Amino acid sequence: MAERKITLLLADDHPVVRDGLRGMFESAPDFTVLGEASDGVRAVELAGRLDPDVVLMDLRMPGGGGVAAIAELTRRGARCKVLVLTTYDTDSDTLPAIEAGATGYLLKDAPRDELFGAVRAAAEGRTVLSPAVASRLVSRVRAPGPDRTPLSAREREVLALVARGTGNREIARTLFISEATVKTHLTHLYGKLGVNDRAAAVAAAYERGILGDGRQRH
Repeated sequence: MAERKITLLLADDHPVVRDGLRGMFESAPDFTVLGEASDGVRAVELAGRLDPDVVLMDLRMPGGGGVAAIAELTRRGARCKVLVLTTYDTDSDTLPAIEAGATGYLLKDAPRDELFGAVRAAAEGRTVLSPAVASRLVSRVRAPGPDRTPLSAREREVLALVARGTGNREIARTLFISEATVKTHLTHLYGKLGVNDRAAAVAAAYERGILGDGRQRH
């Protein structure tokens, strides 16, 4: 019995790139390309309609960039994993994409087999980073420096409540803010701590001593 194919959505504003990617993936037996989008807005729309396993997402596209599209897919709770495929590996591109919820980040000069392997890994929910991007991210996370943005007082309050297992609705009630505002604070927290979920945020906060002092006062 044949294995189930991994379904893909290609998001890139260059038709030649999309054609090349489609040809490459359709030549392999375990991939199916469900559709193509030329900007982020269309990518979000098609991802909702076609429900692919993986979206290959370019970042810089007129009419709707990749980072905003990734954030919107994350907000909607989309099942698909997003693998960024771009020519850019600068901090200003890499970090927002990962913080927005991208599963991985590859450069367009990645060899064919590396790209295939990355898509398979992304479909399984594993994080995939090109070596250049990985080393850049690791050094950014490890290096305490001026680019490590401190948490605001309100973000610390939200984090302390999260650490106690408090849900968004209860946090909103406790702090007299809306649930949407709680979610915004959480998004900022995740970005500043370099994590993707509540558990990781709490772990990172204890590891860095952000929550330690507050706990000792109780």
